[in-house]
Amino acid sequence: MKNHIINTLAIQMNIQQATFISSYTQLNKLPADQKPEFAFIGRSNVGKSSLINMLTARKGLAKISSTPGKTQTINHFLINNEWYLVDLPGYGFAKVGRDTRAGFGAIIEKYVKDRKELTCLFILVDSRLEPQKNDINFISWVGNQGIPLAIVFTKTDKLSNNARIQNIRKFENFLLKSWEDLPPFFITSATERTGREELLDFIEDALQATKKNN
Repeated sequence: MKNHIINTLAIQMNIQQATFISSYTQLNKLPADQKPEFAFIGRSNVGKSSLINMLTARKGLAKISSTPGKTQTINHFLINNEWYLVDLPGYGFAKVGRDTRAGFGAIIEKYVKDRKELTCLFILVDSRLEPQKNDINFISWVGNQGIPLAIVFTKTDKLSNNARIQNIRKFENFLLKSWEDLPPFFITSATERTGREELLDFIEDALQATKKNN
């Protein structure tokens, strides 16, 4: 099986500035300066805020709550005055329907489908768990929209190397039932700061590609 875990040798991005801009509940209120956006999303309690704080090296930039599902708005953070890191609400437990809405929440669906500045959607998955139906459904739905995405496995410090490999392989096999080419995978731990360089390198490469295409 092809290894889709990302290991890059690019020069790591240096985050010199990370500023919280605002929280939004309406897409027409989002920043209009057309900077590239890299959004992060996952189920409740997946460790999204911890990952964002680790990635930006700013403790407390994203608020960590003991209450799952705390994020209910679209939160924009301006990075190096060049791009936005976007903290999205967690997708819920609704079943995927055949109607207009996929069942993941109206604000999430509208952002993913309509936000032209969305450069990549990072979907966070708890590495400790067997493949979850909600994660598989959401990844498949995003893929069907033609949106660039990457999968970020979180909390990898909480289990052994063998267990982590087994869980990730199960996830790959689940996706391969309907995917011909798998999206990039990242292995992360906010506690051990694992995966930070790889994620930042990936974002830097995407930014450079965006500049070349404009």
